[in-house]
Amino acid sequence: MLKSIAVLTSGGDSPGMNAATRAVVRTAIFEGVKVWGIYNGYQGMIEDDIHELTSRSVSDIIQRGGTFLGTARSEEFKTEAGRKKALANLKKHEIEGLVIIGGDGSLTGGSLLSKLGNGMPIVGLPGTIDNDVWGTDYTIGADTAVNTILDAINKLRDTASSHRRIIVIEVMGRKSGWLAMMSGIAGGAEYILVPEAKFDLDQICRELKDSYTSGRRYSIIVVAEGAGSGIEISKQIGAKTGIDTRVSVLGHIQRGGSPSVEDRLKASILGERAALAVISGVSNVVFGFNAGKVVSIDLFDSVNNTKTLDPELVRLARVLT
Repeated sequence: MLKSIAVLTSGGDSPGMNAATRAVVRTAIFEGVKVWGIYNGYQGMIEDDIHELTSRSVSDIIQRGGTFLGTARSEEFKTEAGRKKALANLKKHEIEGLVIIGGDGSLTGGSLLSKLGNGMPIVGLPGTIDNDVWGTDYTIGADTAVNTILDAINKLRDTASSHRRIIVIEVMGRKSGWLAMMSGIAGGAEYILVPEAKFDLDQICRELKDSYTSGRRYSIIVVAEGAGSGIEISKQIGAKTGIDTRVSVLGHIQRGGSPSVEDRLKASILGERAALAVISGVSNVVFGFNAGKVVSIDLFDSVNNTKTLDPELVRLARVLT
């Protein structure tokens, strides 16, 4: 059983990271283990921005979005020299194990550190709004983000119907269309454009013109950023259809907000599981959910495989539009 562990959040922030961190800290303390917080991700590890946490350190944070530990991109950590410096700081504080909360890039950083760390136990938790971590159905923050998008769709629908407009809504997702697909289906969008599925914009424009001719009052189109620029797609649709077309790029508002019940609860469950695992010396695993149950995924499998969008969702979107 380890006597001292650390936790960090890395990559893009996501609602529920605080809940997961809180669970890691309080579980470790309950087990009589010292726990450290690494501030500002891997860059903080390199800069020795590492501080011991208490139960009080994580009070009043479960309802807060973002991450109180902070997060930052670190080019230096991508180098072996940077990782050696980071590892030396962990050893200086006598930290024996590490919990990493983040997306693919953050977990890849953990896998590289593991290879360098001579057996230091490292456990990952999937924290990303894109829900694109291989091996798990759920990632921390995705539920809150998709509900934020859905709320925006509902509000934009009101103004779209009032003015007989087409509204294009661009959401996050450079490589994954999960956010666009889930919010688009739930929000009743007429078209959902994702990087995983081909689309014919000319055909879409012809269909839009026909539907407006037959009496349609408005249309909602959800676009994942990886499928194309919402601004450019909006311009093309407006030019080709002659219909008043507007665009709303939601941007970083999707990352913020108080986490949903699902994100608070599941992040807490995963945080406890990660803390117990790393304290016991378990290493190189990522904990996630599959069919409602907690599962462990090999860390190296997680970062070396690509999660694909469920084709059934793509089919359902085509049926319902």
